[in-house]
Amino acid sequence: MNPLNSFTAPFFIVMVFVALGYAWSCAVFPYRACRSCRGYGYFRSPIFRAIRLCRRCDGTGRTLRAGRRAYNAAARTRRAIRRAQDRNRRDGDR
Repeated sequence: MNPLNSFTAPFFIVMVFVALGYAWSCAVFPYRACRSCRGYGYFRSPIFRAIRLCRRCDGTGRTLRAGRRAYNAAARTRRAIRRAQDRNRRDGDR
């Protein structure tokens, strides 16, 4: 019995659960607080205390999480492939 196998299987199972948990949390909570403005959406100027909106989040105070961004990119790619397949199927019927 190889000792690496006894450590690899539980590690793999734990990593699968961590990945599924992160995917679930990205589906339920797709946004996080903006790093630049710390979720406020604006900055206070040091002179005259003027307010200006955050450029990174456009004043919303939230940005998409990395996992949700990856999911959106995969969904866009899948839709583009499906459209191309449908287009090819329609063109082949003519």
